[in-house]
Amino acid sequence: MFRVISVFHGYNRLMPPSCFGSFKEELAAGAANAVDVCLAIERGERVALVADEPSREVAASLERALEDAGAVKDCVLIENVAARPLTKAPREVLDALERADAGILCVQPQQGELGARMAIVATAERRGIRYAHMVGVTPHIMMQGMRADYRLVDRLSTRLCERMRDAETLRVETAAGTSLMASFDSSLSWIKTSGLISTRYWSNLPAGEVFTTPARVDGMFVCNGTAGDYFGQKYGDLASTPLTLEIAEGRLVAAHCARTDLEQEFWQYCHTDENSDRVGELAFGTNIALHEMIGILLQDEKLPGVHLAFGDPYGRQTGADWKSRTHVDVLTRDCDVWIDDDQVIRRGEYLLDRLGL
Repeated sequence: MFRVISVFHGYNRLMPPSCFGSFKEELAAGAANAVDVCLAIERGERVALVADEPSREVAASLERALEDAGAVKDCVLIENVAARPLTKAPREVLDALERADAGILCVQPQQGELGARMAIVATAERRGIRYAHMVGVTPHIMMQGMRADYRLVDRLSTRLCERMRDAETLRVETAAGTSLMASFDSSLSWIKTSGLISTRYWSNLPAGEVFTTPARVDGMFVCNGTAGDYFGQKYGDLASTPLTLEIAEGRLVAAHCARTDLEQEFWQYCHTDENSDRVGELAFGTNIALHEMIGILLQDEKLPGVHLAFGDPYGRQTGADWKSRTHVDVLTRDCDVWIDDDQVIRRGEYLLDRLGL
């Protein structure tokens, strides 16, 4: 069997016609959505497509969509250029992004790799290229979240950004015990990652998120869905063993879980550095094509509702003036959400008429 050797630059006749192999045709629609709609790739543009072994099939579908768009491929298979878990961003990956008009990272997360991924994102941000961050993507996701009508998701996301710029408070409640209040700093931006990717802001794919760095968060947040970084892969869906987090003045002050290993590991993670316990992100999921969690953060965080993340605030985007080496999302199911005193989400479904949609 022919094996990908290292890095592929454009269409080289000495290389196999496919960098990543074959894929099921059911993935084609989602891949085309990513390339044609989300990244808006034009003929002749150079695209860095970076993938790992577990994501080969998805990468192959994206590769085909790039070929159909007339793009010049610059493909990197991570396992051929570096050992896993990554301790730093491989030079071959960074070099590919340095040459690219757009980039796609299509990998499965491993414990300890957040720093390497952040370095990859930093390169895309510095160069101002269109960049899709597909960490945790699966064939199932390509047939669900990646088939969304991203123009509709963009309209909802835009409306929420407009509404939140003047909002003073946000309240989130769930039957599982989440009860928290957040307030905001008007000098910090609300960022829309709705799937229509620009040179200004990179985006996860599948997309559908509006986020900021909140000024303050207080209350209880029950993570009974998915947790971020490597926690999702390691501990799975937390519906049966929820992680209850107590937050005061924007900092994590207590964590409780029937799984003491998860409780202790999460607490330690959130004390990696001086800001690891700080709420760096408050976000709306805006992908209204989604209706249930599947246990993979990349898609689950786009489900309609509100979620938090502790650690790095993505300050290059929001304008926050602090940093952290860590970033971990926590999700809760079936939110009721009020912007000031106006309810906009009921049990995980948007009240679109309240938002003028």
